[in-house]
Amino acid sequence: MDVSGKVALVTGGGRGIGEGIVGVLAKNGADIAVSDINLGNAKDIADKVSEMGRKSIAVGADVTDQSSVDGMVQETLERFKRIDILINNAGVIGASGYEGQVGETDEDWDLTYEVNVRGTARVTETVIPHMRDRRYGKIVNIASIAARQGTPASAAYGASKAGVLNFTQTMAIRLASFNINVNAICPGMLWTPMWRRIAIRYGQMGTYGDDMSDEDVFNAAVKQRIPLGRPQTTEDVGNAVAFLASDYAENITGQSLNISGGSHIN
Repeated sequence: MDVSGKVALVTGGGRGIGEGIVGVLAKNGADIAVSDINLGNAKDIADKVSEMGRKSIAVGADVTDQSSVDGMVQETLERFKRIDILINNAGVIGASGYEGQVGETDEDWDLTYEVNVRGTARVTETVIPHMRDRRYGKIVNIASIAARQGTPASAAYGASKAGVLNFTQTMAIRLASFNINVNAICPGMLWTPMWRRIAIRYGQMGTYGDDMSDEDVFNAAVKQRIPLGRPQTTEDVGNAVAFLASDYAENITGQSLNISGGSHIN
């Protein structure tokens, strides 16, 4: 999974899956622009990358705002002169209050679409001209196993991530002649801040029993849904991303890989 000397831009890199992806890419030799809507989080992760001996910058960016995305890409290019790898990881499960309700609000549908679908497209479309001119690029979009099969807790989120898979396939075909690979990862069940919100909702619904802590709900869901019997980790996702971002995967494009312990097989 050698990505030595490559420059990666990772959105949503300030915590959760994004932090894991950044760590693995840095471990395998990449210099990284860590982007996050929370600049403080991005700075913390960028500092860790620097401590690993790689070059890194922190960039505050909102993927729902084109001017913010333009600034993120421009700042990355000014610092590193190129972008070899784009990881579209920024995502949300729902709007404020999602975890305390059953069903989706208009705000949930609007926000998940704007961040997960349109945000992924917006960042990709902004980076593409640079990659196309260089006739080289690796794009990895972070989707979800929720894109494969609906769940009781996340209709809007699942629909948005299904959109990410379709977008991935479309861009893979469109950009193939420019030597740009576009793939997706579908993470399974990871104990992250996002999954804590899902666990709270399941707790409200009594899906796995009553009077359980958020983490107990998560562990019960893992036991029921994951054939391998263990949760996935952010490093698991990072390892798959690093492979798809490397030249070992030069003939893989338009694909989506489940990192789910066998919960989804397709």
